[in-house]
Amino acid sequence: MVALVPIVVFGVLLAVVTVPFVSLGPGPTFDTLGEVDGQQVVQIVGTQTHPTSGHLNMTTVSQRDALTLGEAMTLWLSGQEQLVPRDLVYPPGKSREEVDKANNADFKNSEEDAEYAALGYLKYPEAVTVAKVTDPGPSAGKLQAGDAIDAVNGAAVANVEQFTAVLKNTKPGQVVVIDYRRKNEPAGVAQITLGSNKDRDYGFMGVAVLDAPWAPFVVNFHLANVGGPSAGLMFSLAVVDKLTTGDLTGSRFIAGTGTIGVDGKVGPIGGITHKMAAARAAGATVFLVPAKNCYEAASDTPSGLRLVKVETLSQAVDALHAMTSGAPTPSC
Repeated sequence: MVALVPIVVFGVLLAVVTVPFVSLGPGPTFDTLGEVDGQQVVQIVGTQTHPTSGHLNMTTVSQRDALTLGEAMTLWLSGQEQLVPRDLVYPPGKSREEVDKANNADFKNSEEDAEYAALGYLKYPEAVTVAKVTDPGPSAGKLQAGDAIDAVNGAAVANVEQFTAVLKNTKPGQVVVIDYRRKNEPAGVAQITLGSNKDRDYGFMGVAVLDAPWAPFVVNFHLANVGGPSAGLMFSLAVVDKLTTGDLTGSRFIAGTGTIGVDGKVGPIGGITHKMAAARAAGATVFLVPAKNCYEAASDTPSGLRLVKVETLSQAVDALHAMTSGAPTPSC
C-alpha cells in the first residue's frame, strides 16, 4: 500500500496537471485544385477556366494546447510532435481568441494577395482597387471591395497617388462622382457625399484602396478553419493553373507552402518539417519550399519527397513546367 501511494500520486499528476507547452505536428493538407465539402477550394466565376489534373496541396501545422503532463510526455515520446513554450504561440497579454482572430485575418489577407499575385503574373493591368469599404461610411452601399475606380469627377485616376491627389482637392460634404468597374457586372457611376475625418481636412470617402491587378471576374476561396498566411503560394498556383491552358502539375502530386506578396514574392513560414511530413503522408512527391526555409527543409526531408526551391510565383510556375519537360529545377 505504501509503495502504491507515489504511483497513484504520479498518475494523478500525469492526468490533471497542465504544462505551459503547445505541441506542433503535421496537420491536414488541402488540394487547392479540388473540393472541400462540395465546393471548389478555388472557384473562378465569370470567365473561362481550363481543366486541371494532379494536386496542388497546401499544407498546415496542427497544434494542441492545454496539454496535461501525461499528454505532453506521450506526444514528445512519439517523435512526431514538437513541444514549444506556449508563449511562443500565444504571447502573454493576448487571449487565445485574439491570436486566432489575427491568424484568421492573416489567412484572409493571404487569399487576397494570392489573387493579386496570380493576376499580376497573368499580366492583368493594374487599377485603383477598393480593398475595404467602411460601414457605416460615405461609400457603404455604393462601392464594394473589389471595385476598380477609374475616375473621380471626370478626372481619370490610374493609380492610388492620382486618386489621393484628386481627393485632396475636395471638402467634407461635397458630392463626388465615381466611375467604377465591378466584377461580373456592367461599369457603374456612384454619387458619394464625402464625410469628414479627424486625420485630414479634405473629404473622407470611407474606402481603402491599393494599386493591384484587376480582372472582370471573381475569384472565391472556400476553405474555412485554417489560419495564417502560408497558403498564399499554393492558392496563386491554383488560380494560374485554372486560367491557363496546359497542365501545370503534369499530373503529379505537388504540395508546398509559402506566403505570397502582391508582387509575387514568396516568403518563409514556420513548421516546414511538419508540413513536409504531412505532404508526404498524403502522397506528395514534390514539395515547393520558400528559399529562406531551404536549409531547415533539407535537414529533415522525408524519403521520396523532392524539394523545389522557390523565391517568386513566376519561378514556381517555371519550375513546374521544367519538371514536366524533364529540365532541372532549383532545389534545396
